[in-house]
Amino acid sequence: MKHTAVYPFTAIVGQNDMKLALILNVINPMLGGVLIKGEKGTAKSTAVRAIADLLPAMEAIKNCPFHCDPGDENRLCDECREKAGAGKSLPVHSIKMRVVELPVSATEDRVVGTLDIEHAIKHGEKKFDPGILAQANRNILYVDEINLLDDHVVDVLLDAAAMGVNTVEREGVSYSHPARFVLVGTMNPEEGDIRPQLLDRFGLSIEVVGENQPEWRVEVIKRRLAYEQDTGEFARMYKEEQEKTAESIMQARRLLPQVAIDDRLLLLVANVAIALDVDGHRADITVIKAAMTLAAFEGRVTVDPDDVRRAAKLVLPHRMRRRPFEDGTLDWDKVEALFAGL
Repeated sequence: MKHTAVYPFTAIVGQNDMKLALILNVINPMLGGVLIKGEKGTAKSTAVRAIADLLPAMEAIKNCPFHCDPGDENRLCDECREKAGAGKSLPVHSIKMRVVELPVSATEDRVVGTLDIEHAIKHGEKKFDPGILAQANRNILYVDEINLLDDHVVDVLLDAAAMGVNTVEREGVSYSHPARFVLVGTMNPEEGDIRPQLLDRFGLSIEVVGENQPEWRVEVIKRRLAYEQDTGEFARMYKEEQEKTAESIMQARRLLPQVAIDDRLLLLVANVAIALDVDGHRADITVIKAAMTLAAFEGRVTVDPDDVRRAAKLVLPHRMRRRPFEDGTLDWDKVEALFAGL
């Protein structure tokens, strides 16, 4: 069977906000994922699969259901931690980041995993059957039509994405495992919206539309036809650009812990959130995290005002407080006025 190359991430025409949001979340999974809203046929699922294929293989502990990172002792599962503490060897192999898809019909048990209570009572030990969140650890968890998913399941996903840990509790017995993944939800607003309480939990949110310039639409067609005619040759055309982007992402991951942000910019973020009447503090924190990730992606260890401005455009629009008969769109003039005062 002939292998079909994944459509290259760097070959996607336009959709710059979507591509940037995905890159930032791959660099820093603690941003809380991205919600992509838009009509069908705008490369949403193509971009999600392409960003995973873009990245190089990573080391993982062999035979671990959570494919723990051997270089990160703080995020090992209980079993791997016990083996390491007992001086046992942890065999390592290389795996590619992959896209784990969550079906809309998934139940909570299928997502979080299940505990065998009877086994725990009889044998005095925990027996856990991993779910989709176990597969998703260190990968991308992709939920198409997330607005049609059960609200409680969405809440569980967002909790795990924010904490980096999945905890299952049944009858006084609990089990936790690492669940550090990039959550990507896509939806078509015409098929129903997502509850505001859940919408706020996504780190970033963007809206995508089809290209409205004839020349760009033609370019989309040309590239798609070229890809379908010879996927291998098409992939080779973008090989250098793919490698360059992948290296920038890996460098940003290494640089991110060193990035600092000035108190003056922290105050700016707070003032922007107040001016836009954004609820809570999650928005402020996420803008700062996104700005720091942007700086790292551009090879800098200091956040500048433009990082904050770009981060705000990805983080704030979906957090606007909506009043009756208002659409809750972001008044960007208010934001620019605050930046002008710097």
